[in-house]
Amino acid sequence: MKQVVHAACPHDCPDACGVLITVEDGRATKIQGDPAHPVTRGFLCAKVTKYLDRVYSPERVLYPMRRVAAKGIAGGGARATSGRAGTPVPPESIQNFERITWGEALDEITARLKRVAAEFGSEAILPFSYAGTLGKLGYGSMDRRFFHRLGASQLHRNICAEAGAAGVKSVYGVNMGTDPEQFRHSKYIIAWAANIHGNNVHLWPFIEEARREGAKLVVIDPYRTRTAACADWHLPINPGTDVALALAMMHVIINENLHDADYVVQYALGFDDLRAKVQEYPPEKVAAWTGISATDIRKLAHEYANVRPAVIRMNYGVQRSENGGTAARVISMLPIITGSWKEIGGGFQLSTSGAHKVNEEALERPDLMQKSLGRPARILNMAELGKQLNYTDDPPVKALFVYNSNPAAICPNQNDVVRGLMRPDLFTVVHEQFFTDTTDYADFVLPATTFFEHKDLQTAYGHYYLQISNQALSPLGECRSNVDLFQALAQRMGFEDECFRDSVDDMIDQALNAANPWLKGMSRQRLETEGHSRLNFEGNGSPPKPFLPYAQGNFRTPSGKAELYNERLKAQGLDPVASFVPPLESRHAASAKAFPLELLARKADNFLNSTFSNQPSVQSMEETGLLEISGKDAKSRGIHDGDSVRVFNNRGEIQLKARVDGKVLPGVVAAKLNWAKLTPGNLNINVLTSEKLTDLGNSAVFYSVLVEVELFRGSPNVAHETR
Repeated sequence: MKQVVHAACPHDCPDACGVLITVEDGRATKIQGDPAHPVTRGFLCAKVTKYLDRVYSPERVLYPMRRVAAKGIAGGGARATSGRAGTPVPPESIQNFERITWGEALDEITARLKRVAAEFGSEAILPFSYAGTLGKLGYGSMDRRFFHRLGASQLHRNICAEAGAAGVKSVYGVNMGTDPEQFRHSKYIIAWAANIHGNNVHLWPFIEEARREGAKLVVIDPYRTRTAACADWHLPINPGTDVALALAMMHVIINENLHDADYVVQYALGFDDLRAKVQEYPPEKVAAWTGISATDIRKLAHEYANVRPAVIRMNYGVQRSENGGTAARVISMLPIITGSWKEIGGGFQLSTSGAHKVNEEALERPDLMQKSLGRPARILNMAELGKQLNYTDDPPVKALFVYNSNPAAICPNQNDVVRGLMRPDLFTVVHEQFFTDTTDYADFVLPATTFFEHKDLQTAYGHYYLQISNQALSPLGECRSNVDLFQALAQRMGFEDECFRDSVDDMIDQALNAANPWLKGMSRQRLETEGHSRLNFEGNGSPPKPFLPYAQGNFRTPSGKAELYNERLKAQGLDPVASFVPPLESRHAASAKAFPLELLARKADNFLNSTFSNQPSVQSMEETGLLEISGKDAKSRGIHDGDSVRVFNNRGEIQLKARVDGKVLPGVVAAKLNWAKLTPGNLNINVLTSEKLTDLGNSAVFYSVLVEVELFRGSPNVAHETR
């Protein structure tokens, strides 16, 4: 028996690819991109092309596991596996965990959660999840219902994208942008902190189409990424100075009357305030901050304003500095000043997610908190997990339930996070596909399905198509989806609310029953038939036409206009237009002297945050454990290519191998995120990052980090060896 099943890749990527899975006799034998999907266009990224290796990995967690040894990776647990389906659990796993039944796991977990709630209050329980899946049900449905009904603390899921979203919304009122299919019509494309070739690969063919018709690709990035290497012009910018560059561009555009005065008068609020503000940022002044010459700043401004249509693809690297929200805000102003929203192939894109608004309230049921607490539960910031696990809140966090995330790897200030996870009084459950860094500190590990093994509804943040991701396989071993897991926990807790009996199809129907007019006519049955369906911008029955969201204004701000001046920012203590404020560590003289190098804590090209890090076929594409450093900085420290180096600051240290090349500027070093257990000393670069929060959105600051580098002369810091 052979069949081809339509699914959708749910991983944290803007492309949200349509996928075809070939299944023969109950086993997946092939995965390919859906050639009918207008953005996927029949191909997949290198990591998802190898997804069968992930589904059938011998290291999949296939059964519920209970800890029988001390927390941590000592004693052989670092590479613990649960074995292939139908085979015994390998001996190295038994040292830390034992296989148990689902009944035992559910009974013990619910008993512990009840005990914590009774002794400390239900808000002592913290769910921790993020974008391990972006399927609407897997990301947030039955899980949220469960924790809302339980009265657990809420989690502010803002570690990645919230600063950029807040910055864009402060101007537009919604996070929405240029259709990727229109990039083929652009004549001037700026990739601003956007490694399109590495992590938005399905936009690349549209850019190449545009370049064949004469378009110019400009990359603004402190690192020479894959995309920068392919660009017509790469402008290496000093990290965290993007605000100043955008203001300087507007200084030139406005002062030389290159702006679209009619568009600004009709659709923008606060242009006179912006005109006054940009006078403080002439290119000659900004050049000293950005490392980009005044001549190049002027050239960039002239080309951007005069070559039409022009589009900016900005990605989330911009917003990982302390001033990241303001950076997103001011860069997103540029197409308003030039009026490029009026043109097919013009505008700006950070995300398209604002167009996909489904009925999240129906999925998540926040009203259930009234039943459990009589009020909304407190909200804790996921970017401050280290602080929350080590310092006494009221109540303290006594139980942690992790799913769709790997906080021991991805959270800032990793030493504090691990110190908290090691607490003997912290009860931790992890629902996972593999034994990750976080499972090394779990009391229970529960087996999770891949997207091959469950059904979901898939939105996107890089295009305008909705999809149903159909289940292709029966779950391997005893794996359960997020929906199945939290439904079972709700039953064990005795929750009798009708919503805990909803099926997957019920919840998809509820999600699509939304006030969003662009979902009109969208139904589960239609999506199941069509595989993918474009949002209904034109109205039922009308032929598709280019989507120009702001050609005639239609901003979703309180004023109805693009808010170049935002009074609400003033109430937050921020400049209501925008100002460039250098990061705190670089302003602090003692820190800057002791730690003179700025660290780019980069994402690997072939992993996805920490996902795929452990997969051998993907590891082979990515050289890990490197510190990239300029020749100038290496020479002054006596460091040569291939040397083992110690990278450190007052938060921690890590041992890496020096790569002396031209991909970083003097004064900047770069290292990539990996699982800690796959790095010497069982540490990753997040031992160096801090829990500072961004100016807007309270997101994590991964890039405003200062370090020093020296030749490695000993073992890693003994304070960390117990990990």
